[in-house]
Amino acid sequence: MVHFKSRMTIWLLVAVAVTLLLGVAPAPTLAQEKVIKIGTIFPLTGPVALAGQRCKAAVETAVEILNNKHPNIKVPLANNKGWLAGYKFVLVNTDSQGKPDVGKAEAERLINQEGVWALIGAYNSSVSMPASMVAERAKKIFMCGASSSAALTQRPGMKYFFRTASTDEVESHEFVEVLKWLNKTQKNANVKTLGLIYENSVFGKHAAEEAKKAAAAGGFTVVADVPFTPGATNLDSEVQTVKSKNPDALFGAVLGADYALMVKTMKKMNWIPKVSLNYCSGYQDPVIAKQLGPDADFFMGSTGYSPEFAGMMPAVAEVEKIFKSKTGGVPYDSDSIQETIAMLVLAQAIEKAKSLDPEVVAKTLYANTWPSPLSLSGKVAFAPGGQNKLALSIVTQLQGGKYKRIFPTEKADTKPIFPMKAWDKR
Repeated sequence: MVHFKSRMTIWLLVAVAVTLLLGVAPAPTLAQEKVIKIGTIFPLTGPVALAGQRCKAAVETAVEILNNKHPNIKVPLANNKGWLAGYKFVLVNTDSQGKPDVGKAEAERLINQEGVWALIGAYNSSVSMPASMVAERAKKIFMCGASSSAALTQRPGMKYFFRTASTDEVESHEFVEVLKWLNKTQKNANVKTLGLIYENSVFGKHAAEEAKKAAAAGGFTVVADVPFTPGATNLDSEVQTVKSKNPDALFGAVLGADYALMVKTMKKMNWIPKVSLNYCSGYQDPVIAKQLGPDADFFMGSTGYSPEFAGMMPAVAEVEKIFKSKTGGVPYDSDSIQETIAMLVLAQAIEKAKSLDPEVVAKTLYANTWPSPLSLSGKVAFAPGGQNKLALSIVTQLQGGKYKRIFPTEKADTKPIFPMKAWDKR
């Protein structure tokens, strides 16, 4: 009997090996294969963890909509359930810590060990850069919602990288237009000089480069160029350097907790420029704005979404209910909503392509204009390199803790408060 059982065991092992060699999986694995695994890479810890956690919640919101029928939600595919004859999306979430090397390693692990079909991330441009190169080499789609460095979509030969948000190149030109508009419309504005403060990363350095080019083209002189280490515990030296040059305007490429520290340091040193315009998170973050209270007021920045835009984007309301259930009531901001958009557009492309071949889906993403009710323009379309050529933002100013639209004037709901009020006048 022992001899017989041993022979049976050997035959079973041989049978399993043959089925695996032929690519035939046992029945339980077939059920498991009815999923499309998407890997997310966001900074869930570190100085921009709040933003990263909301970006993760944003992708989860999109997947909840896509995997279940939601007839009350007015976005494409919300009334469907399941994909390609019953497939569902499953997320595998990872923490980049905001560090490029960690993000790159996580991208490799997600693809090689977790077997994800595509990646979404990574908030920090400095992480999106190497992580997306891992995806490119593996011929995996990388959907980027919020990383703003224009360098990401200027890389030659990229076929699988797509970004839905605007870039720091576009925002730099927009900020300079705001300065010219203020000089034209505000009495004795006389804005001539510009200071730059930015994190020493792919995002910050590229934003500063674009700011210098836009300033030169607009006739403004950069008098302060000050980088700092992300996650700084003290910005006294950097803010003092900018203050010593006393620029009329300040452009800041400062994320998360670093932004709050910058504002608090400016107050401590009792310095404020005539106008301050800020890229990306930090300024856009409703939690940070609330934490800063009146100190956050009168700063400006580019904004793709804030709750004050609800009347312009009615489809957001029902989606945001799901998002808030995952964030403890915190609403979308400009960055997090882009991650929901990225996932929804990817799902539309899969459905239209009727294929899970990444090359076919990538070509489908390029070949179509995608309805996107969560975007300011209402549509998404990708140019060579993967940039959404229909991305829009509005320059807002925080007034009384609310993001007021001020530029372009046809989108404005409020006049700017200029110059910024001194700290002792608030």
